[in-house]
Amino acid sequence: MVAQLSVSVSEAGLPVTYGIEGVVQVFTCPQRHFFTTVMAQALRVAAQGSRVLVVQFLKGGIQTGIEHPIQLGQHLTWWRPALQRCLGDAETITPEEKAAVWQLWQHLQATVQGGEYRLAVLDEVSVAIQLGLLSEAEVLDFLKNRPRTLDVMLTGPDMPASLLAIADQVTELRRLI
Repeated sequence: MVAQLSVSVSEAGLPVTYGIEGVVQVFTCPQRHFFTTVMAQALRVAAQGSRVLVVQFLKGGIQTGIEHPIQLGQHLTWWRPALQRCLGDAETITPEEKAAVWQLWQHLQATVQGGEYRLAVLDEVSVAIQLGLLSEAEVLDFLKNRPRTLDVMLTGPDMPASLLAIADQVTELRRLI
């Protein structure tokens, strides 16, 4: 038997935008080649009809940048910074490349505040922090001030302790298939 209680939103004391509170998930691995594991989860969420945003901070290529998102189906948007190459060595990163990553970071923050997305994947965010492209404090601030229903998945090796501490779930991948 199912019981149903009829209570108006104002009587329950809940905001009109009430929904399930989002979680922060960390996926870490000593290697940097486990994105497919996270992407599979993002695709499942998108296939269920929720909007997903995938942000790869270190990957570049042809026709990248916020002006050229990759759209996978109706619900998954994939951004990369406007870079001609992939980043991985702090000594070789140019000021223009730093600016491209910063522009992507700013665009991400503004976009998710609209509340349209259910999941944001921040790929290799720990490496972006280690390379000095993002600060740990900025990422923590983003996580604390995100829309309350937004799930966030953080990936990368050597995740800072502060990000591990704020996470609801930490997954350490030990073996790659």
